[in-house]
Amino acid sequence: MDRMDAIRLFVRVVEGGSFAAAAREAGVGQPAVSKQIAALERHLGAQLIRRTSRSMALTDAGQAFYEAGVRLVDDLEAAESLVGRGQNAPSGLIRVTTAPAFGRLCVIPHLPQFFARYPEISVELNVSERTINLVEEGVDLALHNGPLADSSMSARRIASSPIVTVGTPAYLEARGEPKSPGDLERHACIVFAPLHEPRAWTYRGKFGPIVHQPRGNFRTADAEQIRAAVLADLGLAHTPGWLFEREIVSGAVRRVLADYEPEPLAISAVHPAGRRIPTKVRVFSDFLADAFSRDIIA
Repeated sequence: MDRMDAIRLFVRVVEGGSFAAAAREAGVGQPAVSKQIAALERHLGAQLIRRTSRSMALTDAGQAFYEAGVRLVDDLEAAESLVGRGQNAPSGLIRVTTAPAFGRLCVIPHLPQFFARYPEISVELNVSERTINLVEEGVDLALHNGPLADSSMSARRIASSPIVTVGTPAYLEARGEPKSPGDLERHACIVFAPLHEPRAWTYRGKFGPIVHQPRGNFRTADAEQIRAAVLADLGLAHTPGWLFEREIVSGAVRRVLADYEPEPLAISAVHPAGRRIPTKVRVFSDFLADAFSRDIIA
């Protein structure tokens, strides 16, 4: 038994909440994880984890060993980052979840540079519009747009995006450019309707928020379809700026009502509160924060 590998695996079990989650993260079978933890317990002469068919819990000895193990793993990873392989030291698989459009447009284009800098790290990107349980599903990091409702999660703001109203030059030439939110009554709006409920458009007014209930012939719960509808000249959309970053820069779409735009949308790197952040996850989060600072979403 390699004691350092066993300690790392034990920390993964605790932080993942299950042997299965630790096995997924380590890329091994669950029986191999159980065997390693049992060997570690025999070596220490103490039970670390109480197991039942449905749950697991740390013993007092397990809690103390976990806290010491976290410090040991952190110290080792820090030393590896300073000596020998330098910044290439962090290694392993990172499981990340985000919304499909954000992953395709904002994350994947930056991955070549990330892998060039950290060739021993692999990224598994799971895309979903739903909110998932990071611990239960063995996810290291969620990239989240907007406020965080779950108090059991910890969020680091890594970027922000303006909320923009956009339309193509062809659409605006045909229908005219709105000069105030009130002008939207005369425009076709592409309606974002999660769970079949149209979402209102909010603007910042001189005397407080201005709320517009969008109306139009096309509604969808999918960001990619909103993007496609705007580019097909179907109407105006009110979205995070990152969805149309390239088109705004190129002039393929135009930003309107800029003087009324609401507060920017926070983009956060989210992980379970109170859990150690592995070096590989921390460097990925830092990398994205730096990369996003050069984009329109910053």
